[in-house]
Amino acid sequence: MSDRMPTAEQAAEAAQPSPGALDGLRVLDLSRVLAGPWCAQNLADLGADVVKVESPDGGDDTRKWGPPFVTEPETGRRDAAYYFATNRNKRSIAVDFRQPEGLELVRDLARQADVVIENFKLGGLRKYGLDVESIREINPNVIYCSITGFGQTGPYAARPGYDFLLQGMGGLMSFTGLPDGVPGAGPMKVGVAVCDLFTAMYATTAILAAVVHREKTGEGQHIDCALFDTQIAVLANQASNWLNGGTVPQRMGNNHPNVVPYRVYPVADGHIIIACGNDRQFGALVTALGAAELAGDPRFATNEARVMNRAEIDQRIEALLQAIPRDAALHQIEAAGVPCGPINDLADVFADPHVAARGAVVEQTDDSGLTTRSVAFPARLDRTPATYRRAPPRLGQNGAEVLADWAGYDPARLAALRRDGVI
Repeated sequence: MSDRMPTAEQAAEAAQPSPGALDGLRVLDLSRVLAGPWCAQNLADLGADVVKVESPDGGDDTRKWGPPFVTEPETGRRDAAYYFATNRNKRSIAVDFRQPEGLELVRDLARQADVVIENFKLGGLRKYGLDVESIREINPNVIYCSITGFGQTGPYAARPGYDFLLQGMGGLMSFTGLPDGVPGAGPMKVGVAVCDLFTAMYATTAILAAVVHREKTGEGQHIDCALFDTQIAVLANQASNWLNGGTVPQRMGNNHPNVVPYRVYPVADGHIIIACGNDRQFGALVTALGAAELAGDPRFATNEARVMNRAEIDQRIEALLQAIPRDAALHQIEAAGVPCGPINDLADVFADPHVAARGAVVEQTDDSGLTTRSVAFPARLDRTPATYRRAPPRLGQNGAEVLADWAGYDPARLAALRRDGVI
């Protein structure tokens, strides 16, 4: 083993972030709002070169989905905070592909793309020659991902689809919310657009699978991702309860249909979550709360028995907790090895020392001096970690450089395009 010190050049190279796993992959992002842009941002975080195509008339809809807005310090230009959640590490080109000159530009970019992502309604890109069949004619091995509400086939294929609608149609809202007979009862959507986000994650996974397949065979493929399909897929145990047990899930508030105790419990000064996943944890919980005899009671000794006697064991646990302050209860239960936790608002979340230790917040400053923050890519790869190379772009910020990089447009042509207002 050499004991020589590294050179300055070697030290500088070691300090640079390694190329991402997807370094060199070109992704043309024709999508807007959430599911498509979130998928494209996943690929960008992992090193792909993502070009976001936007309408020059305001760009991605989410740029206007405020307040709150983020304001550039010099120009006073405002984009909604929503937009900054899902568009980092991308380059933006603003082009109207309804016009022949703009369409030519986008098709030139599509010729060079490894992946195209779009979320237009069924058949919406065919008239422009940007649908999968048309792009395959100029780029036969392209990986083309279509994200829609209901997919490319089936009786609902032509319908528009939005997350809220699909949470309802896909069954999620039927068992989310307070049970009937309780004040405030009724179907309830989740507070984040989970159907969009899960669809983005499945689309990301499918694209990566298609990239591996193309590496092996040279073949591209068309990926059909539907919010409806995804919402049904992530019903998980609730779907299995119906498919294999004939049980139609009902709204249960914060209760778990299959596990007890696993819910929010009131304490002296607020609420805590207790999540017992097995009988051992239940025994540790009641012992820590001074009622070890409950673990041996045949009504509560097993999870199956506790599910059958849910109301009674919940009343017992509530009585044991009612006089204990929140922090003391959490300390007492956690010390017994039982999963538990507080219910944090976002100020609490981002003040948590564990969040800081995990590097969960990314801060980026663009060339205008605007500094924004976003949540880091959550998977930590030890060889090819996610990197944060570009702040979310201003509308059309990178048009000329993208056309030069990808399509080889020369300075004269770029100048003419600027002069004519095409970019």
